[in-house]
Amino acid sequence: MSLSLRPLDDSGFGAVIDCSLATDAADLAPQLARALHQHRLLIVPGQHLNHADLRTAASCFGEVDTRTDRRYAVGGFPGLTAISNITEDGEHVGVYDGDNEEEWHADNSFKPQLTRATLLYSVITPEKGGETRFADTTRAYADLPEQMKQRINELRSVHSIEQLGALQSQASGGRSSAASGSLAGHPEVEHPLVLQHPTTGARSLLLGSMVICGITGLTEEDSSGLLADLLQHATSPPYVYSHRWNQGDLVIWDNLATLHTASPCDSSRHSRLLYRAAVRQPAASSGSVR
Repeated sequence: MSLSLRPLDDSGFGAVIDCSLATDAADLAPQLARALHQHRLLIVPGQHLNHADLRTAASCFGEVDTRTDRRYAVGGFPGLTAISNITEDGEHVGVYDGDNEEEWHADNSFKPQLTRATLLYSVITPEKGGETRFADTTRAYADLPEQMKQRINELRSVHSIEQLGALQSQASGGRSSAASGSLAGHPEVEHPLVLQHPTTGARSLLLGSMVICGITGLTEEDSSGLLADLLQHATSPPYVYSHRWNQGDLVIWDNLATLHTASPCDSSRHSRLLYRAAVRQPAASSGSVR
């Protein structure tokens, strides 16, 4: 079976795939993995997936990470997380950080073991708002001046879920899924500021608008200035694709090569429900620069 694939543009970032992952995921697994490495972002519209199907699709890319936040987990399906602005009995049914949430990040960068890939499946789609934006940090790194590359290649940054929770709370009137979830106690971790992809060898920027405390060895002023400059560059229009969700869309991204953020959505008028699965990056092949 051959995978039908249409690139979003000629930059190599993003592609649309025509297939049914409910029936063909296992047969297409090697092609899907190669496509993700090549394009970094895959959009698979028109899917009809149950929870088991989503887990099967995620396993095409590696080992599903079952060490997820228990507060937002889907019962009976380890590794699946609900993301939603819907409330039941006064409680949100999934991860929710306010209607105006905008936070560029790579999933789970506050963990010692980075996430290889993430899958997000839309079940209830808002008529307005709620887009997910993706930034191609691989091409953004490639376009940096050589002097900047040499400056940052060996730097390491500190990622903190405690800081993430505090800044989320400030931005959303006291609400933070990170602060109130079961992963809140994770200690700070260090990761390279520049990752080298373990499969493609390409380098990319590992950034975060809220999760990074600073860069090891730099003053707070120098660190915050450099991080702000790099994030502004990486999330500028030439590197960003904004996905307008339709019901049944499955979007898959290489978490070692991209950043993403939610966009504002008025929960009083537009409901939103998605299910997420993450694929663990093997510890022996974590992204790094050598």
